[in-house]
Amino acid sequence: MSPFLQALQVPTILFMVIVAPLWIIFHYRSKKRSETGLSEHERLQLEDLLVKLDKMSERVATLEEILDQRHGSWRRASEEERYQK
Repeated sequence: MSPFLQALQVPTILFMVIVAPLWIIFHYRSKKRSETGLSEHERLQLEDLLVKLDKMSERVATLEEILDQRHGSWRRASEEERYQK
């Protein structure tokens, strides 16, 4: 057997005995987690965030209406400031 093949024997055996099984285990564990979807707790958090998002959207719309009434040119001024930077 050539010295090159002898040198590859030990790393190959270590890979097959240690790395490959761990790789397969972690691969299928992560695949199983991704297929299960959201947990009940995560789903409740998402619903809570969606409710908060709706409230924030309403607040922003209200603030924009107030600014439009009081300072009609506020949008144009903020855009000009953005372009000057």
